[in-house]
Amino acid sequence: MEQALKRQDSPANSVRMSPTYIGSMPNGTEQGDFLVLELGTKGASLRVLWVTMTDTKEQCVKPKSQEFVIPQEVMLGTGKQLFDFAAHCLSEFLDAYTLKNQNLKLGFNFPFPCHQTGLDRSTLISWTKGFRCSGVEGQDVVQLLREAIQRQKAHCIDVVAMVNDTVGIMMDCKCDSKFCDVGLIVDTGTNACYMEEARHVKALDKNHGRTCISIEWGSFCDEATLGPVLTTFDHALDCESLDPGAQRFEKMIGGLYLGELVRLVLVHFAQHGILFGGCTSPALLSQGSILLEHVIKMEDPATGKAEILAVLQDLGLRPQVSDIEHVQHVCAAVCTRAAQLCAAALAAVLSHLQRSREQQTLHAAVATGGRMLEKHPRRILEDTLAPFQLSFEQLKMVQAQMQTAMIKGLQGEASSLRMLPTYVRATPDGSERGDFLALDLGGTNFRVLLVRVVEGSVQITNQVYSIPEHTAQGSGEQLFDHIVDCIVDFQQSQGLSGHSLPLGFTFSFPCKQLGLDQAILLNWTKGFSASGCEGQDVVNLLREAIRRKQGVELDVVAIVNDTVGTMMSCGYDDPRCEIGLIVGTGTNACYMEELQNVASVEGNSGRMCINMEWGAFGDDGTLGMFLTRFDDCVDQASINPCKQRFEKMISGMYLGEIVRHILLHLTSLGALFRGQMTQSLQTRDIFKTKFLSEIESDGLALRQVRAILEDLGLPLTSDDALVVLEVCQAVSRRAAQLCGAGMAAVVEKMRENRGLQELTVSVGVDGTLYKLHPHFSKLVSATVQKLAPHCKVTFLQSEDGSGKGAALVTAVACRLAQRASV
Repeated sequence: MEQALKRQDSPANSVRMSPTYIGSMPNGTEQGDFLVLELGTKGASLRVLWVTMTDTKEQCVKPKSQEFVIPQEVMLGTGKQLFDFAAHCLSEFLDAYTLKNQNLKLGFNFPFPCHQTGLDRSTLISWTKGFRCSGVEGQDVVQLLREAIQRQKAHCIDVVAMVNDTVGIMMDCKCDSKFCDVGLIVDTGTNACYMEEARHVKALDKNHGRTCISIEWGSFCDEATLGPVLTTFDHALDCESLDPGAQRFEKMIGGLYLGELVRLVLVHFAQHGILFGGCTSPALLSQGSILLEHVIKMEDPATGKAEILAVLQDLGLRPQVSDIEHVQHVCAAVCTRAAQLCAAALAAVLSHLQRSREQQTLHAAVATGGRMLEKHPRRILEDTLAPFQLSFEQLKMVQAQMQTAMIKGLQGEASSLRMLPTYVRATPDGSERGDFLALDLGGTNFRVLLVRVVEGSVQITNQVYSIPEHTAQGSGEQLFDHIVDCIVDFQQSQGLSGHSLPLGFTFSFPCKQLGLDQAILLNWTKGFSASGCEGQDVVNLLREAIRRKQGVELDVVAIVNDTVGTMMSCGYDDPRCEIGLIVGTGTNACYMEELQNVASVEGNSGRMCINMEWGAFGDDGTLGMFLTRFDDCVDQASINPCKQRFEKMISGMYLGEIVRHILLHLTSLGALFRGQMTQSLQTRDIFKTKFLSEIESDGLALRQVRAILEDLGLPLTSDDALVVLEVCQAVSRRAAQLCGAGMAAVVEKMRENRGLQELTVSVGVDGTLYKLHPHFSKLVSATVQKLAPHCKVTFLQSEDGSGKGAALVTAVACRLAQRASV
């Protein structure tokens, strides 16, 4: 180290001691928005981040980020291919987040040995970590990136600084110590950096201040300085590598190589009859078949033996009990040597700092990073899922916030709950009779129904029609013309052409109702975005489409959403049903409120059904403390960022995406899928919410769970299926508990409205998530029971709720109209 700082040539001078031109650590006053490009810090991947710095103690405000897999042909192709790929990823990230700011400031994290001549000038000395792009070694990588960005011509990006990952770890030190002057990485590769007295760095020609030095210690021992420490296995690994004779110290420590060292030792012992009865297997003899993730798990004292058995069986071996113990010793020996060598090198850095600063006692903190220094995969999983474990106190807080928002919404005050009157003033009493048409629009499918209400029963005939994506996202005229075409087709199939039956329209989107047959669409949800509809009366849009279709006569009596329809459907069988709940593609609730509490409707007697539109609960920031980084990722990638936050934590349209983002995170930390970032896992919406229901099914063995995941193209290890199961359970449990907390707020308000010591009420429920998930309904019920102990709540699953309910709303309206006319 000291010879390299003085630029003295020596056989032992195999560390480069490269100045990084960083002269100080952050002091907490840094502010602004910055773009970051990390290339190769996790091996064959590239990450783009948008970081907002504030002058508060918490400097980084939930950075937006996206990870990209670097194709093998790019890693081994030309430099132009690599940097064009990086520029394309930058552009794709900025386009996805609509970050159109001019002159974006970018920090470039490039974790390869470089010779820096300035903060934004850095020449690549040699590739490591499996990269071999031609035409880059000896070139300024910052300039190559700038040229690629200019070729992209999409955004104005200014590359301000280039750092390696070790420097980045040190700058982001979280120890709250002014003495954090050292950075250490032990991941795929290994390196260290530290703050050196500038007067000791001959290349700088300065006599004051400090500068950050990147040691590039992975190349230490290239000149055979530590030759006696190298084993036959180290020599064999080096010969098989992409860069024989180079990075010898890194090959004894770095995560890219430890699994291979273990494999070589096991092959040696097997070939000498010490392990596996003298037998090997094609997999064991294949380079790269044992990875760092395997070694970490196999070495673990608590679970290692089970992991070893699973790994060896995956390699096609039949180990004995003694074999398992020997393999664990091998893993421990390889990892212990790596840790001791790393500690010895770090001790050299700290000793040098003590001498150079002429301090009797050195006070220093070391910022660390990399999978070798991070937590055990089990702890990583626990820490990742911890924010999804909601306590009783947290759920009570959600309940209280929901109840407050309900009251404000009813009074017309600012609230994330719209509390919309539906003009439905009564539930069925059993005297309704007649034939009714019903339409059901609220998701990927659209239904037309004929509902015949006779004494003691409701008979339903229906036909399902699809809503093509181009129709759902085209013009409003196209959408409603398509609806009318479906109605005509249904009437013809049922022999109803020319008949004008009363029609109820289930329209499951946020609307402001001005009457039973007047509803202004507030905004589309669930992937719909048909133009010319928001702010319009959807009943009128339907009637105009009917007029455009000559010879069609329909009497549109009522418009309801699916939540109200569900309540009315169950209310036909249970008069105590005064609440509707939907948990499917989206989520919503409605209930019968005292009319005197509804400020927007005249009258003080009786009740009216209120459509809560509770999917938007928390859009005002009240749910901020419950939102995780994964919720934010899903929200930002949605078509309505910062809206429907409650729905995005609960409903079927989003839970699978939350799980996928968690799996991406765990994979990036090496705690899942061997740390391999596959293209399938990065594909949006590939992990469907239905997979949660299947994976969490009590009757499904882990082998079948593995089959589900393998069908998605995910490279499973022995316990990955169990990890995915735990992730699914955490996400669905939180969703059910939040739903239960919301429902507890509703029933408690109803009980207080009516001045009752105890409320007995039924809830009509519909939605695929509630019905098909094996545990969701039980968790909702249990949460309500805990949070609202004075309410006896029965949950009734609705059959054909949204369509049948629309017909029953129409039937009740006709009954009340007939009674009024008499």
